[in-house]
Amino acid sequence: MKKALMIGAIMLSSAVSANTLTIERIFESPSLDGNAPRDLKVSPDGQRVTFLKGKESDYDQLDLWEYHIKSGKTQMLFDSQSLQSGDEELSDEEKARRERMRLSGSGIVSYQWSQDGKALLFPLGGDVYYHRLGEEGAKQLLNTEAFETDIKISPKGTYISFIRDQNLFIKNVRTGEERAITTEGGDTIKMGMAEFVAQEEMGRMTGYWWAPDESHIAFTKVDEAPVDVITRSEIYADEIKTIEQRYPKAGTDNVNIKLAVENIKTKKRQWIDLGEDEDIYLARGKWMPDSKTFTYQWQARDQQTLELRAYDVSTGKQNVLLTESSDTWVNLHEDLTFLKNSDQFIWASERDGFKHLYLYTKSGELVKQLTQGNWVVDKVRAVNENDGLIYFTGRKDTPLERHLYSVDLQGNDVKRISRRDGYHEINFATDASIYVDEFSTANRPPQVSLHNASGEQITWLEENKLDQNHPLTPYLDSWNEPEFGTLTTDDDATLYYRLYKPADTSKKRPAIVYLYGGPHAQVVTNKWGGNRGLLMQYWVDQGYVVFSVDNRGSNYRGKAFEDPIYKKMGTVEVDDQVAGVKFLRSLDYVDPERIGVHGHSYGGYMTLMTMFKAGEYFKAGVSGAPVTDWRLYDTHYTERYMGNPATDEQAYTDSSVFPYAEGLSGPLLIYHGMADDNVLFTHSTRLYKHLQDMAKPFETMDYPGKKHSIRGKQTGTHLYKTITNFFNRNLHPEK
Repeated sequence: MKKALMIGAIMLSSAVSANTLTIERIFESPSLDGNAPRDLKVSPDGQRVTFLKGKESDYDQLDLWEYHIKSGKTQMLFDSQSLQSGDEELSDEEKARRERMRLSGSGIVSYQWSQDGKALLFPLGGDVYYHRLGEEGAKQLLNTEAFETDIKISPKGTYISFIRDQNLFIKNVRTGEERAITTEGGDTIKMGMAEFVAQEEMGRMTGYWWAPDESHIAFTKVDEAPVDVITRSEIYADEIKTIEQRYPKAGTDNVNIKLAVENIKTKKRQWIDLGEDEDIYLARGKWMPDSKTFTYQWQARDQQTLELRAYDVSTGKQNVLLTESSDTWVNLHEDLTFLKNSDQFIWASERDGFKHLYLYTKSGELVKQLTQGNWVVDKVRAVNENDGLIYFTGRKDTPLERHLYSVDLQGNDVKRISRRDGYHEINFATDASIYVDEFSTANRPPQVSLHNASGEQITWLEENKLDQNHPLTPYLDSWNEPEFGTLTTDDDATLYYRLYKPADTSKKRPAIVYLYGGPHAQVVTNKWGGNRGLLMQYWVDQGYVVFSVDNRGSNYRGKAFEDPIYKKMGTVEVDDQVAGVKFLRSLDYVDPERIGVHGHSYGGYMTLMTMFKAGEYFKAGVSGAPVTDWRLYDTHYTERYMGNPATDEQAYTDSSVFPYAEGLSGPLLIYHGMADDNVLFTHSTRLYKHLQDMAKPFETMDYPGKKHSIRGKQTGTHLYKTITNFFNRNLHPEK
């Protein structure tokens, strides 16, 4: 694999002074990433590109901007600080929702276009603002004491819809008339809301769906009463909150879920029959373009069966369009795309071992497979029905890079459109005529450009040029480009790795293995690494070798690469990480006795498992927010990979860290957010007690009030320093 190239920046004039990267500077403004925008969207009419951008003085304070394509003018549309007085006070529900959506920052953190491209909607401070193009300013549509969430603009722009006090409401934008679609919500009943596992594990952040013609709205009714109540403490700096949270631990009851469709004009409600088995998941919902048929994805509790079902609003009848099944599990996706000008839809499946696209009729008949090969489709990005082309991102060239491709509706001639080697985030216009490309490499912070559908660049939206004014430039003289490559395990599996090494390799160096190791994730990519990547650069500057390898079970290598972890978490992943360390030990500049390991979440779990089960390979470890016993984690994620503890008790015991804790021999640091509602703090406290009972020394650093992601600039600075100081004490780097 070719090393990613630094785009001309290293050859800057010697007049630019070299600075030493510090952990403090990683978190200071302006961001070392540059001022690349985020959440880029092409307006539905294709006339402008909108995006969020942080302030120069605070890159976390986000404002709404636009680039007007015809005039070439870039301007701020709305300054978040001018619309908002005082600090934003988020509700607990909104804090949890943003955590699960991985939304960071403050100010305008999200926004949406009306489908006609004439209006913008964005939440701010628990209320919502509406801007119609051609008019001055933004109209505040909600101004209540309640904190409304999941706010949407209806397909034709007539209404906004939102959740308030666990009920679904709509409001006419023009008249201001507000109406409750549901009134049953309250206590354990949530109307139109996504339950915990839907948000956290399915990626379904909503519980309601507008029909394209605004005639109907489909919504869920969730009853949380069956879910066990866990009592946990959220420990803050100046108080301790006792939280009673309905958390469905593996093997316990989930919510009861029902599905309804309501006619907006007549207020007539229809309940959809989900079947006799109530212990199921509602994974997805989507209307067909005719607004007469609502489809939903029904998933069995064991996640080995997934059905795409269609409900006819006019007749009340439904049928199963297709079924996916697996001996392990069926992965969910977002690639269901209904064609507007034909009786067909696009579907993604891993039935041949790799995620590929298939064409079906709307009655459920398979027309043909559209893509194939030993590579995976990432996501459908757009469809141009007039030209008969599907645009999608995928890994056809290499699993380490995301590229844009096209294929015709006959399944012929897969073409790569993106031209630069690296990682491409793509957002198309509704008519698939143009797209925005956010491009980066491991050595190149994001650049944003506008292209026509053939890949030809129209203009830069943010060139983010690494010139003398870029905040990263003073640190480029000491920049270390990672080396990408492959290694082979003893049982002939091919694994991809990334290796950073100091410029001086004349002496033995300590190494840090950074890992995640879990499913639906990938560490080794030719993509800008943000603050985490900058931390690795800092470590290399301090004299470390920094190494990562993606073990079996991780993403974008096909289903067969993922399946070995089924009912065996913490086994093959450890074996593959050990294979990585054996490779490290073969390098003459790596000291085999000074290799550390660090990861967060599943990576925290993997840190513990490698330290406990393979301590002869890992001298010291830093485990962040780790899962320690999968019985304590939620149903949808855990049972997908581990089965049900009621029938697979031994598998759960074998995958827990506790049976192996006796093997700890080296220094270990564990850190955790003390208000974590995802990987509960209980995971760590149980391990603390277990290690103490065995008189095993270890260190801790826990963060009051912090959730799973442990956000905040000062907190991030403290965390990075804590991790680094730990490795410095125990691995003793020498520059």
